[in-house]
Amino acid sequence: MLNDIQPDMDDGGGFENQDEEPVAMVEEIQSGDEDANSNESSWSMDCSTVLRVKTLHISSPILAAKSPFFYKLFSNGMRESEQRHVTLRINASEEAALMELLNFMYSNNLSVTTAPELLDVLMAADKFEVASCMRYCSRLLRNLPMTPESALLYLDLPSSVLMAEAVQPLTDAAKQYLAARYKDITKYQEEVMALPLAGIEAILSSDDLQIASEDAVYDFVLKWARAQYPKLEERREVLGSRLARFIRFPYMTCRKLKKVLTSNDFDHEVSSKLVLEALFFKAEAPHRQRSLAAEESASLNRRFIERAYKYRPVKVVEFELPRQQCVVYLDLKREECANLFPSGRVYSQAFHLGGQGFFLSAHCNMDQQSSFHCFGLFLGMQEKGSVSFAVDYEFAARSKPTEEFVSKYKGNYTFTGGKAVGYRNLFAIPWTSFMAEDSLYFINDGLDRRCNIFVSLDSGIINMTRLMGLGGEIRKKAKLNENEGEDDGTANSYIDFEDVDKL
Repeated sequence: MLNDIQPDMDDGGGFENQDEEPVAMVEEIQSGDEDANSNESSWSMDCSTVLRVKTLHISSPILAAKSPFFYKLFSNGMRESEQRHVTLRINASEEAALMELLNFMYSNNLSVTTAPELLDVLMAADKFEVASCMRYCSRLLRNLPMTPESALLYLDLPSSVLMAEAVQPLTDAAKQYLAARYKDITKYQEEVMALPLAGIEAILSSDDLQIASEDAVYDFVLKWARAQYPKLEERREVLGSRLARFIRFPYMTCRKLKKVLTSNDFDHEVSSKLVLEALFFKAEAPHRQRSLAAEESASLNRRFIERAYKYRPVKVVEFELPRQQCVVYLDLKREECANLFPSGRVYSQAFHLGGQGFFLSAHCNMDQQSSFHCFGLFLGMQEKGSVSFAVDYEFAARSKPTEEFVSKYKGNYTFTGGKAVGYRNLFAIPWTSFMAEDSLYFINDGLDRRCNIFVSLDSGIINMTRLMGLGGEIRKKAKLNENEGEDDGTANSYIDFEDVDKL
C-alpha cells in the first residue's frame, strides 16, 4: 500500500527522492515456512508470524522504471486506491538481499562481493523482476574464481532464474567449466560419479570429451544412472527424458546399439526410436551426415555432432550371405592427417567379423627406401593369442578426378599373435605431396576436405570378405617394431607392423 504520508528523511535515507517520497512497509515472516519460498505466496501470507515491520522511503518512478513488478504494484495498487504506502511480505532471510537490490536500483552498484551474497541478490532480483540487477550479479559471479561447487550451485538455481536471459551467460560459464574440468572422465571417475544430474548433463554436452568412443559414453551414463537412481522407474525416466539426448547414438557401434535395444534401463519404445535414428544416420552418405551435423551445430541437440574421440568412428555394413562379409568406412579430415606429422598415428574404433576384432592405424612414418615422410596404413587384429586368420586383402582410396575408390594394394596375410599388416607408404608419394593443396586424396564435399580409404579382406578360414575403411579400437598396449616404441593407445598386447611392400 502507498499513502500520502510524508517520509521521515532520517529513515531509509539511501532510497530518498526529493520529488516523490512514498513510504514502503516491509513485513518479514519466518524463513522456515516452506510455502513462503514461492513468489506467488510471498505477498499474501496473512496467517504468518510477523517478526518485525520496517519502513523505507522510496521513489516509485525509479523503482517502476527498473522493475515491471514495482511498475504493476504502483500503478494498480497506489494509483487506483490513491494510497501512499505499500506492504511487501518477505522471508526474514531475504531482507539483506532486498535491501541490496533496492540500493542497486538507485545506484547501479552493490556492496556485497561474495558468491553466496550475490546469489541471494540474484534471487531477489529475479523475484522482483529487476533484469539489470540480474545481469550485474551474473557478470560479477562470472568474474569470481569458478569451482565445481560454485558451478553446480549456479546450475541448481530455480528454473525461473535459469531460464532468464540475464543469467544465461553465468550458467553457460558453469557448464563450460565443468565440461573442461571433467573432459577426461576416467581421470576423475570417482568425483564424476558423485556429481548431480545437472553436472553430468554439462559434461556430456561437450564435444571435447577425451573418451575412447561413444560406446564408452553410453557405458558411463548407465553406470552413473544405476548408482544414482537404483529404482528402475526413476532411472528410466531420467535416462529417457534427460540423459538420452546427450548420448550420440549415431556414433556408437552396431554391436553396442544391439545392446541398447535389449537394455532394461531404457523404455523399449525410447530405445527403439534412438537406435532406429542412429541406423538411419549411419546409412546416409558421408556428405549428408556432415550436412545433418552442420544443421545441429547451433542447437542444443547435438546427437549428430562427432566428438573428439580417441579412436575414430567407423561406418560398418555387414553381410551374412553368400558368406560373412562387412564393409567398413572411415574418413580422415585434412587437419587430422596434418596433425600426424612427423611421427603420429591415429587408430580407429573396433569392427568385428566372425567374432574377431580388427582395427586400422593411419601413420606418418619414414619411407625406408627413400628416407622421406609418407602416409602409411596398417590393418591389425585386436586379440593376442594363438588364433590364426589367413586373409586376402585389398587397400583402396578415393581419389580425384573421378572421386571413385581406386585400388592401391592387394595381397594375402595370416594374422597370428596380434600382428598387423599394412603399407608404410600407401600412396607411393612423399608426405608433402600427400598434404599438398592439389592432393588427389582430399575430397572437398562442401564442408571440409577428407581422405577416404577402405580395406577389403577375404578369409578362407572364417569367410571374411570386403572389409572396407579404417576401423578398429585398440584397448591393448602395443609395441611397434617399426619404431621400437610403446604405443599408449593399446594395452597388454604386442603388435608387429609388417611392411608388406617387401612381401
